[in-house]
Amino acid sequence: MATPEERIADLGLTLPEVVPPLAAYVPALRTGDHVYTSGQLPMVDGKLLVTGKVGAAVSPEEAKEQARVCALNAIAAIRSVAGDLSRVVRIVKVVGFVASAPDFTGQPQVVNGASELLGEVFGEAGRHARSAVGVAVLPLDAPVEVEVVAEVR
Repeated sequence: MATPEERIADLGLTLPEVVPPLAAYVPALRTGDHVYTSGQLPMVDGKLLVTGKVGAAVSPEEAKEQARVCALNAIAAIRSVAGDLSRVVRIVKVVGFVASAPDFTGQPQVVNGASELLGEVFGEAGRHARSAVGVAVLPLDAPVEVEVVAEVR
């Protein structure tokens, strides 16, 4: 069976460096058997490639792709404290925040971008509980932000 790192490579992705914090926090923290990530923005090489509200300046499809980037950044943050992604027993919980135009109600479909990537990388262990929340604005005018809780051994 392929490791999570091998699955990431098979998807044509590269695990990025951990995104540095924007304020006074750490990207991920391990306590006991769990790793909690801070909210991960869709940063690529230190930049947001897309900004704005979903349902206005950002299409739901674009936002779903950006949620996938957030999840990849969360995986990098998990690895930074777990040491090896093979130590992930289960993705326990995902919370997705979607900067939404006032009439946009498709938050669950946007956050599917993160959930689907976690399933592709971790298989059955990637199935998780989840919340998808519409918000007025996110840091740096990001369209989406994702945080993850993972059980590790």
